[in-house]
Amino acid sequence: MPPAADPDTPLLPPDLPRSEAFTCARAAVDRLCLLYARGTRHLCDAFAGALAGDIPPRRVRALYPEIRLTTTTHAAIDSRLSFGHVSYPGTYAATITRPDLFRAYLEQQIGLLLDNHGVPVTIGLSDTPIPVHFAVAGEAALDVPQEGAAAFTLRDVFDVPDLASTNDDIVNGTWQPEPGGARPLAPFTAQRVDYSLARLSHYTATDPGHFQNYVLFTNYQFYVAEFEAFARQALATPESGYTAFVAPGNAAITTADAALPVPAQLPQMPAYHLKRADGQGITLVNIGVGPSNAKTATDHIAVLRPHAWVMVGHCAGLRNSQSLGDFVLAHAYLREDRVLDADLPAWVPIPALAEIQIALQEAVAEETQLEGFDLKRVMRTGTVASVDNRNWELREHAGPVQRLSQSRAIALDMESATIAANGFRFRVPYGTLLCVSDKPLQGELKLPGMASEFYKSQVARHLMIGIRAMESLRRMPLERIHSRKLRSFEETAFL
Repeated sequence: MPPAADPDTPLLPPDLPRSEAFTCARAAVDRLCLLYARGTRHLCDAFAGALAGDIPPRRVRALYPEIRLTTTTHAAIDSRLSFGHVSYPGTYAATITRPDLFRAYLEQQIGLLLDNHGVPVTIGLSDTPIPVHFAVAGEAALDVPQEGAAAFTLRDVFDVPDLASTNDDIVNGTWQPEPGGARPLAPFTAQRVDYSLARLSHYTATDPGHFQNYVLFTNYQFYVAEFEAFARQALATPESGYTAFVAPGNAAITTADAALPVPAQLPQMPAYHLKRADGQGITLVNIGVGPSNAKTATDHIAVLRPHAWVMVGHCAGLRNSQSLGDFVLAHAYLREDRVLDADLPAWVPIPALAEIQIALQEAVAEETQLEGFDLKRVMRTGTVASVDNRNWELREHAGPVQRLSQSRAIALDMESATIAANGFRFRVPYGTLLCVSDKPLQGELKLPGMASEFYKSQVARHLMIGIRAMESLRRMPLERIHSRKLRSFEETAFL
């Protein structure tokens, strides 16, 4: 008779392969998928049984899979990429979740490590438990009940999210190594990624798998109708390369004239995805108004490792020489949004990225059919101020207006600096192209009648510029858009 199981020993998934070294990126990702699938299946089956009354006699546990790399040489890596290699000899590791979702990304990043260092990567299990909430997220028939609603105490039987170890220490540059521990190989841990994937589904009402590598943010729902109109045109043109359009509720169409269900209630930040088979399409997210929403959206989209995100919203023009409908290309930001001060101090400069700036300027020129000095008729380049008070105009003007003047700001909004600063923090190339919708310092306030006329004439043009810019960036080599400008002294090998 076999010995009785130790009640203090967690019940782990059976028949998992041991850690193994791989020199093929595809095979390495296959193993990650196998380990993750068996681990989450183990949790889902046990959880379903517990809900049905078959409560396990001891803790049920599965562990996130892990990528590990060890290199012993100081030899310089001949790579023109700002990623794909480690800086010093040592052991580096990353916990991985949803390898099915991140397959292309993982194969690319692992392949670069293999090419640059000439040593295998080891795929095995980490020592980080998979929380049951994240394991059952893809199971429509399983929901984690609120505490006290089940016939058992959830935390006694299953692992739950651990916020003490779910943080942004790696990307914030505050991570501290443990003695003898591995250094981070990726910018986010598996549990941090899972946390954001769950939040994305909640806030945008679309599955994270629909998100594309080029993301447009806007602060007005008016842009959505134009985006859908463009998407339908693109689906009617096979050579466009776009294959589907997905709206909140994961409603999808693949033909130009298909009906698209309208949800009874929109989520807080509805997302719309114009998809390509390779994931290089365009996602539009209406983040609404305010820096808090801008931070929330970018905090979570960042784990998907997009290649660029750009704000195409409305702003207040601050100069008398500007007209309603003019464009503003931000080349600097006055950060008075305050929501990121604890993660990225306000003294950190947020540089303009030439690749994004050029793409946006060329898109404006193409859409307006103006170039050179004539382009200044409709577009100004300068500092954008982002504030956390929508009714800033009602404040005593001496202080705010003086700061705006001293900063040389030409426009003001509530989201752009947050999106740019989080792009800088998360190493996601960023940019801002705004459209002047009011001039409060000159008495041209955003009133209903004025706004309606403005929206009719400018929204389509503005959105099209953003789309053109994204399509230009898509044609850019990866090593050019992900340049060293966003990398610090010691970076993770993975983008």
